[in-house]
Amino acid sequence: MKMADGSLTLVDVVEGCRLPVLRKNQENEDEWPLAEILSVKDIPGRKVYYVHYIDFNKRLDEWVTPDRLDTKKLQFPKKEAKTPTKNGLSESRPGSPERDGRKDQNLQSTTAPSRGKTLPTPKRKADSGPAPLPSQAVGSVPCLPGSADASQASVFPVVGGAFGTKREREDLGLDPLASLTTQQNGTARRLLPSQPGRKRKANCGGTDEDSQDSSDGIPTAPRMTGSLVSDRSHDDIVTRMKNIDCIELGRHRLKPWYFSPYPQELTALPILYLCEFCLKYLKSLKCLQRHLTKCHLRHPPGNEIYRKGTISFFEIDGRKNKTYSQNLCLLAKCFLDHKTLYYDTDPFLFYVMTEYDAKGFHIVGYFSKEKESTEDYNVACILTLPPYQRRGYGKLLIEFSYELSKVEGKTGTPEKPLSDLGLLSYRSYWSQTILEILMDLKPDNGERPQITINEISEITSVKKEDVISTLQYLNLINYYKGQYILTLSEDIVDGHERAMQKRHLRIDPKCLHFTPKDWSKRGKW
Repeated sequence: MKMADGSLTLVDVVEGCRLPVLRKNQENEDEWPLAEILSVKDIPGRKVYYVHYIDFNKRLDEWVTPDRLDTKKLQFPKKEAKTPTKNGLSESRPGSPERDGRKDQNLQSTTAPSRGKTLPTPKRKADSGPAPLPSQAVGSVPCLPGSADASQASVFPVVGGAFGTKREREDLGLDPLASLTTQQNGTARRLLPSQPGRKRKANCGGTDEDSQDSSDGIPTAPRMTGSLVSDRSHDDIVTRMKNIDCIELGRHRLKPWYFSPYPQELTALPILYLCEFCLKYLKSLKCLQRHLTKCHLRHPPGNEIYRKGTISFFEIDGRKNKTYSQNLCLLAKCFLDHKTLYYDTDPFLFYVMTEYDAKGFHIVGYFSKEKESTEDYNVACILTLPPYQRRGYGKLLIEFSYELSKVEGKTGTPEKPLSDLGLLSYRSYWSQTILEILMDLKPDNGERPQITINEISEITSVKKEDVISTLQYLNLINYYKGQYILTLSEDIVDGHERAMQKRHLRIDPKCLHFTPKDWSKRGKW
């Protein structure tokens, strides 16, 4: 129904519609991004609308009041063509403008119906859009081919043509990145082809098959293993909406970002209470107080394998402590959108980082890993709880995962896809770790210092593909006079030194008491 000014009434706003919605940006200024109506709810006296801001991260989704909707630019959902069903009847369902736009993205713009401002079709990715952080594509870090696969090198773009032309590589007989030279402040450093040395369990050859998308641009099927497995569908409206308003965990109250499958009867509560030591969920403060009189845990169940100062790590077996592990996954799902809960925790180990005070060991974050990983994954899921973010704990979790890999004598990589925050944290950790090694290289008998990609991988336990992708991300690789060189500019060096001065939390290998187990020899773990 149209009003006198041409706008539509709120009766016309239904699920699937798109329209501009008023919100505050990071500078606290008003903006009107396009949003999709996911749900409509009647409360006494008015309606409220659950909206997802197009091309924004889903953690910004929220309930809004009618006065924040611009109905003048309302876009109705298209109806898809009727399709026959098994019983011979036909059915149709409203299609999202985003899905319809994806179908028609190859048509000329002159054939598209005039529906206001034309929007670009967002690319398919793990999260719904960029987070309120420096925007990067969500998912895996693009990994380059190893030295065994020269023919694929041209597939991966390099800033400034660092690899040279294909003809130049063939004429010179060079494998990509087989030998590298680094330069720092005018001094060249050559990275030689790998030499035989300490053997490690690593899959260094060929392209990275663990990346989110395959080399031909077609997304690979998500892995269906993991306590939290990847999920890219988002087709279920229920799971697209936050269902918990607030969680009280110890002295913190957390606002969940995403859906988590807690019991339905708990989702209507204004606050969900969790025991901060066993993570059991309770419906009221009185129930929590009664539970605390019976719960004698003051730290996560499992073995404490690291302690330095107030920071401790506990190793928890998903089979021996199934209830705790499942409760941990439920809590983590509130802040991880690119994963779907998977209740079989038996094949997994959970490493929980805690901060100690007089009341006990309080959970800060955790990561999980498979007991046996055929893809060299050393992390399945990783999370720092929101009250502890931006304080260096994320890098500490990542560093600890690689320290475990060093003890195991393996190289490792995180399971893909990575969330937007996970991607930023891993890129930062890889960059600092690799630059730390390159800057510590010393000349040998007046010769330029030398190191290989494989040696960097062995020293750090970072998988070879991640080392190469990080060097490319930093734009350090250049092609010069028939060889590959790494150029460390003064800006890179100064930026690295400033970042390391701020990084106060580090893992001390001397404080780690960890003996790796051979899970392949254990019947059912």
